Amino acid sequence: MNTQDYIRREDKFGAHNYHPLPVVLDRGEGVYVWDVEGRRYYDFLSAYSAVNQGHCHPKIVNAMTEQAGKLTLTSRAFYNSTLGEFEEYITKYFRYDKVLPMNSGAEADETALKLCRKWAYEKKGIPENEAKIIVCEGNFHGRTITIISMSTDPDSYKGFGPYTPGFITIPYNDTDALAKELEDPNVAGFLVEPIQGEAGVYVPDDGFLSKSYELCKQKNVLFIADEVQTGLARTGKLLACDHEEVRPDILILGKALSGGVYPVSVVLADDEIMLTIRPGEHGSTYGGNPVAAKVAIAALEIIREENLSERAEKLGKMFRAELRKIDSPMIELIRGKGLLNAIVIKPTNGKTAWDVCVALKENGLLAKPTHEHIIRFAPPLVITEEQLTECAEIIGKTIRSFE
Repeated sequence: MNTQDYIRREDKFGAHNYHPLPVVLDRGEGVYVWDVEGRRYYDFLSAYSAVNQGHCHPKIVNAMTEQAGKLTLTSRAFYNSTLGEFEEYITKYFRYDKVLPMNSGAEADETALKLCRKWAYEKKGIPENEAKIIVCEGNFHGRTITIISMSTDPDSYKGFGPYTPGFITIPYNDTDALAKELEDPNVAGFLVEPIQGEAGVYVPDDGFLSKSYELCKQKNVLFIADEVQTGLARTGKLLACDHEEVRPDILILGKALSGGVYPVSVVLADDEIMLTIRPGEHGSTYGGNPVAAKVAIAALEIIREENLSERAEKLGKMFRAELRKIDSPMIELIRGKGLLNAIVIKPTNGKTAWDVCVALKENGLLAKPTHEHIIRFAPPLVITEEQLTECAEIIGKTIRSFE
């Protein structure tokens, strides 16, 4: 079978809920992926930052295969010999009292919403069913019914109503708007992405996170950070919130928590919040399974052992400097932090960000547009300076070809 054969088969038998770039990947290692014809590409999406540690990192794969041959799933109806090890490791790693493991980022976000509401009724004293959670325009927290109820993207919410109530939407990066809404005594939490990834790597002003956190503390409101995409060394710190020394009341992690090898997500919080949920009130058959536990420990160890935060910080600055050397009217803006970066594309000669990404593919680099006019660049954090320089040259050559 060739590329078109694979694409036709997916088109015939699969739901049409994605619009992939026309490349069929068959193998990955480190910063590279290969298609079914054997052509090699730089991966500059990293599965939306799930593959921070590089494709098929041997330490993570070994942890998975070793555990898979021993015990894969017990459900939480019983104890198992790996979950406690993982819980101790990750709570000490991020300095929280408790962890609640799930599978996908969306599940972790839903878990955080439930935790926030339960805390609101049991600890803050908000009347039952009256709790409100503040969210931001341009957010992306997943695609469940409740999560799309807080979305401002028609592609996410249109045609899926009725929607879940209880959310207040404010502009992103606007602490004045946050302060105004926090006057409502029934506000329980503020859910925010430290950098909005799906919105096009929208980096807020310096001080936005720290000031938002202080405003929440003044009103006894939980600061909830969705670090599913921005966490785990991607932005040059272990967490993006670390850039402003903010410790979220509820921390949401996923994606690179497994290095792209297995679905693992978690919610971290201290006892006062986490212990408001009691047996039977929340859970997941696969959440905290033995394979996930071992995979996540290995993934977190790699972040420290290979200094991935420091690498992302250094290489991100270098990469943005190289991008700014590209002299093209097609580039409106370059922005980012660490190795989470984006360029805003101005359509030229009828060509859009999609066309640029198709051309990048032809030149050996894979990236994907977001919101039609923005291209996100997020390579695995194990990329070298030499490789990153080569990739910047590929990007520059490709964009200049549209002039």
